Amino acid sequence: MGIISTDIKQKTIQKEISLTGVGLHTGKQVTLTFKPAPENTGFAFKRIDLEGSPVIEADANYVTNTQRGTCLEKNGVKIQTCEHVLAALIGLDIDNAILELDNSEPPIMDGSSKFFVEAIETAGIEEQEAFREEYVVTSVISYTDEETGSEILIMPSNCYQVTAMVDFGTKVLGTQNATLNAISDFKRDISDSRTFSFLHELESLLEHGLIKGGDLNNAIVYVDKELSESTMEKLKTAFNKDSISVKPNGILDNLTLHYPNEAARHKLLDVIGDLALIGTRIRGKVIANKPGHFVNTQFAKKMSKLIKNERRNNVPNIDLNQTPVMDVMQIMDMLPHRQPFLLLDKVFELSDTHVIGLKNVTMNEEFFKGHFPGAPVMPGVLIIEAMAQTGGILVLSTVPDPENYLTFFMKMDKVKFKQKVVPGDTLIFKCSLITPIRRGICHMQGYAYANGKLCAEAELMAQISKVK
Repeated sequence: MGIISTDIKQKTIQKEISLTGVGLHTGKQVTLTFKPAPENTGFAFKRIDLEGSPVIEADANYVTNTQRGTCLEKNGVKIQTCEHVLAALIGLDIDNAILELDNSEPPIMDGSSKFFVEAIETAGIEEQEAFREEYVVTSVISYTDEETGSEILIMPSNCYQVTAMVDFGTKVLGTQNATLNAISDFKRDISDSRTFSFLHELESLLEHGLIKGGDLNNAIVYVDKELSESTMEKLKTAFNKDSISVKPNGILDNLTLHYPNEAARHKLLDVIGDLALIGTRIRGKVIANKPGHFVNTQFAKKMSKLIKNERRNNVPNIDLNQTPVMDVMQIMDMLPHRQPFLLLDKVFELSDTHVIGLKNVTMNEEFFKGHFPGAPVMPGVLIIEAMAQTGGILVLSTVPDPENYLTFFMKMDKVKFKQKVVPGDTLIFKCSLITPIRRGICHMQGYAYANGKLCAEAELMAQISKVK
C-alpha cells in the first residue's frame, strides 16, 4: 500500500524544557533543550555551541558511525548517541521537535530514555493541524549483516510493534527477548531500561578514554570474565568508588536490574530510536534478531530509500473505464474555468482529505501550437495549473454553493518536474491535504503522473473567495 495520510494529527511539545548532564563518551557537561517545532519538521538537532547554530536532521542518511551509539554528521558537524532521545520522542508519539545541544552528545542521564520521557511529559504534548503520514508495510522487508548474522525485518501488522531477540553467547547474559506490542506501552515497559556493557568492553573503553562520562549509575556492567585486582583498581578510580564487587547474577554491584530481561528491553529501545531516523511513521511489526546500531541504521537507510521511491512513484490505481465521480460537465458546474483553460476532464476519487483527477492530453490543445512546433511538450506551469484545478475541486467541495466561489493561488513550493508530457498522454493528478482546510485555505501536496511515472510534484496553497 505504501504511504497513506492518516486522520491522526501530528504532535509536538507545548513548551521548551531543558535537561543537563554529561555525555557518556565525551564526558562533557551538556544541556539538551526540547523545543516545539512546526508541522512536518520531524526531529532535528541544533548545535547552539557552534557558529551559526547548525542543524542536523534526524535522518538515516547522516549516520556515519555506529560503534558506541548512533552518530550523525552533516557538513562536518556531529551528534553522538542520539538514539535514547529519539526513542523517547517516538515512545510518546511525538512527530516534531527541535533538540538544542551545547555539545556534540546528549546527556546520558541513567542510560535509558526515562528522564527524556519525564521531561517531555512535563513540557506537555500538543496536537497540530497537519495529518500524520504512515508507511503501511504490505510485504516482508529485511536487512541482514552477513558479518554478525544480525537481521532486522518488518512484516505487515495493523500497528507499529517491535520484538528484539538478543544472544550474547556468554554465561552471564545468554538469550533474551523483549516485545513492545503498542507504542503506548513504551513509557511503562521500555523507557527505563538502561544501557549495558560487558566487562571486557569496559576495560577497552577505559583504556581508550571513551567512557569519560560513564559512571556506575548509567550502565549495567555484566562481568563476563575474571575480575583482576588491576581491573578492580581501574574501575574504582574511573568511577570514584571505594569498593566494587560482583553480584550473584553476574553484574557489578552498582545497580539493581529493573527487569530480568533489561538488556533485551534496552536493545529494543535502541531499535526504536534508530528507526526514528527513517523519518516516516511505520505500520508494521519489526523483528530484530541480534540488533545493533549498525544493522538498525542500515535497515533505516533501506526503509528511507524505499519510502522515498514509493512516495514518488505511488501511482494511483485507477480504472479509467469506471464511471467517474465527476465528468467534465459536473466539473464545470463547480470550477469557473472554461476552454481553453479548463485542464481537468474527470474526477475519480473525492474524500475529505484527497482528490484524484484526470486529463487526456491531445494534439488539439491550444498551447501545442507554440510549445513547441514540431516537438510538442506540455508546459510545466500548465501541469501545475491542472494539478491546482484538481485541488480546487477538493476545496470547493467543502462549500454548499461552489459556483459562487473562485479559487486563487497563494503559494507554490517544492515544485519539481520529472518527465515531459506529450500529446497522447493521460495525466493522473492526486492532491492530498497537508493541513485541514481552514477559512477556505487549502494546503495540499500534489502529484502528477503520466505513463505510470511521476512527472511533476508540488506543495500548493490556494484560497477560495466568494464572488461579490
